[in-house]
Amino acid sequence: MSEKVESTGMDLLKEIANVSGKGGLFRILKPSRAGVIVESLDEKREKTLIGPTARVSVLKDVSIFTDGEEESAPLADVFLKIREVHGEEVTLQPKTASDKELIEFLDKILPEFDRSKVYVSDIKKIITWYNLLSKYTPELFVPAAEEAGEEVEATEVVAEEVSESPEKEKKSKK
Repeated sequence: MSEKVESTGMDLLKEIANVSGKGGLFRILKPSRAGVIVESLDEKREKTLIGPTARVSVLKDVSIFTDGEEESAPLADVFLKIREVHGEEVTLQPKTASDKELIEFLDKILPEFDRSKVYVSDIKKIITWYNLLSKYTPELFVPAAEEAGEEVEATEVVAEEVSESPEKEKKSKK
């Protein structure tokens, strides 16, 4: 997997990180002089101080290598596609699934993924992370259209009012 800054609809991924050497995902709470304070994304919700030398990958900056014109696909887009295909949970178990099953899984989600750069271990992480995010931060998967829907409707109403005004003026002049 590569790390690349991309803008996506899942802006809350900027608050979620993977810490090398630690299992699971973490919500970034706040930086401190000694590192960054994080909270685990699980039932325990343990708060931990991650030192400045730890390798922390913010999920918003993670992307999957592809063979297409785009060199990579943002992880957020991959998560949204998984949601479309699998719903709230991927039932494929990363620990027990065969390499072939894992590759077929990602092939259905992102057919153009680069098979020479994306490893089976990466696919396992994608599934594990998706299931964690879906369970503990379901707000990530609220469609952006729903959030923007009210703004779009308001804009349409304003546009109608503006377009009607010149006609009313013409009628009043006659």
